[in-house]
Amino acid sequence: MEALDIKYILDQLPHRYPMLLVDRVLEMVPGKSIKAIKNVTFNEPFFMGHFPGNPVMPGVLILEALAQAAAIFSFADGAGLKAKDEKILYYFVGIDQARFRRPVVPGDQLILEAVADRIGRSMCKYSVRGMVDGQEVASAKIMCAIRPVEK
Repeated sequence: MEALDIKYILDQLPHRYPMLLVDRVLEMVPGKSIKAIKNVTFNEPFFMGHFPGNPVMPGVLILEALAQAAAIFSFADGAGLKAKDEKILYYFVGIDQARFRRPVVPGDQLILEAVADRIGRSMCKYSVRGMVDGQEVASAKIMCAIRPVEK
């Protein structure tokens, strides 16, 4: 599979600036795994307050980026379903065993890796990790729920 660009990502996810945290997909096995990129720049809005003079990407946003990457491959099964769908919402609902090993700072290229532990009709579980320069910076077990939109 060739790399998938931002156009593909925008078609798959409902997130937009400033909450879209995946820039490119490097590798993907639909329904199984993904390797994607988040380019971390000083222009990110959260760096203004986290922390002035010592910018560090918040851990919760690293986990959010990993959940977004997981959503992309979970819905890329050819069935036509997307996380960006008017009839469903894909919620980040659980985190276990989260570990942060070093700060992610402007200039880093955060590699997002997610592997499906279980993908069901209403609940998905993943093993995820973030890497910078070949070193693990974060890891966790995450859970996401698929729910119909109530109107």
